[in-house]
Amino acid sequence: MKMPGGMDRPRGLRYQRSDFREGESMSGHGEPIPMTARKSGPLKGVAEVPGDKSISHRALILGAMAVGETRVTGLLEGQDVLDTAKAMRAFGAEVTQLAPGEWSVRGVGVGGFAEPAEVIDCGNSGTGVRLIMGCMATSPITATFTGDASLRKRPMGRVTDPLALFGARAYGRQGGRLPMTIVGAAEPVPVRYTVPMPSAQVKSAVLLAGLNAPGQTVVIEKEPTRDHSERMLRGFGAEITVEDTDEGRVITLTGQPELKPQTVAVPRDPSSAAFPVCAALIVEGSDIRVPGVSQNPTRNGLYTTLVEMGADIAFENPREEGGEPVADLRVRFSALKGIEVPEARAASMIDEYPILSVVAACAEGTTVMRGVKELRVKESDRIDAMARGLEACGVRVEEEEDVLIVHGMGPGGVPGGATAKTHIDHRIAMSFLVLGLAAQKPVSVDDGSPIATSFPVFEGLMAGLGAEIVRAGA
Repeated sequence: MKMPGGMDRPRGLRYQRSDFREGESMSGHGEPIPMTARKSGPLKGVAEVPGDKSISHRALILGAMAVGETRVTGLLEGQDVLDTAKAMRAFGAEVTQLAPGEWSVRGVGVGGFAEPAEVIDCGNSGTGVRLIMGCMATSPITATFTGDASLRKRPMGRVTDPLALFGARAYGRQGGRLPMTIVGAAEPVPVRYTVPMPSAQVKSAVLLAGLNAPGQTVVIEKEPTRDHSERMLRGFGAEITVEDTDEGRVITLTGQPELKPQTVAVPRDPSSAAFPVCAALIVEGSDIRVPGVSQNPTRNGLYTTLVEMGADIAFENPREEGGEPVADLRVRFSALKGIEVPEARAASMIDEYPILSVVAACAEGTTVMRGVKELRVKESDRIDAMARGLEACGVRVEEEEDVLIVHGMGPGGVPGGATAKTHIDHRIAMSFLVLGLAAQKPVSVDDGSPIATSFPVFEGLMAGLGAEIVRAGA
């Protein structure tokens, strides 16, 4: 059988084009779960949010590329990370859950991946699929990747283009979309690559590919992005340097190391913490604590922005866990003011703009968010999804390709009373459910099931704080 472009299908693949009919989900998310949030009384208590998703993915992947047993505690057990664990097993690593949040990974070493027998389904995870493509692209094996309907719409060329420089080949649907087969490079060469857009996923995929290439692989970032990969690679024993130059942030990795197994303590995810934090800020009378949240400077843009808006957030007991700075947050209801968010901050808070737009709707004045076009190629077009949902709830919004402007209605001023379309996007779903806690009338979402991909305990955690969020028919 011929692959796209007329080439023969690589040997060993076991799929048919009919396996991937457009619009079907292969990640097992199941039927939609409509949900509704109603105006709540003050939120109180402790919000113990899950482990960081970005670090959880990387701990499993680097554990699989090390020689020996890596132990991971605090691992996020959302569907995205579980799909990465399953993928690492398919490449030959032994990945075992020992207890809730505690996992063992017995790796096969750099260059030791086996060719998977079946298609790798990464569900809803853009991070998972792109990082996994990178880590196998410089081994002489072939793998086919797919995901749910949302992931199959997302562009993969941003990763496969630099992977081709190593010698890997990619065969996918029109527009560089999944399903996609990657034929790894039998004789990889090192690469010097300037990332054309701020993307930690692209940077990390290139660095992971560089592990099994001889010599030095160099990645240049014009704008710094989250640096979990660099920190963790160094922790696993890779030779990696980071230098700020006139050219940008230059990351140099020496290939073909023997990675040493580690004990990784995953800090709590600042992107997940954003939801209870922002809920407490906009629900009158709230006072909550969120312990052990990562304060990595490449991830804390939202918290800097919230403080500038007037948020009452105390960062207590700062310390380091698992090579990452963390702190305990105390958050109280605040009268917030709209601001202009610096464009240079976008990379450090790209996943948090949906929930920030909810906070902006509950603030006084106008909030302007620039440099946000990357949101259009996330799990959904998040700019459009938030704009349409906020408008349906009575909030005035303006948008351009790279700009989102929200005209705030003040505390308790958002009318609500609408159902937002989530587009199979966990952050859109959680953002509108948080809005419903402060709006005058209930706010619903058409499907809350994607929340399980990143924050499987969201409902229970929010209920424990006093939030009224219910499933349809409950």
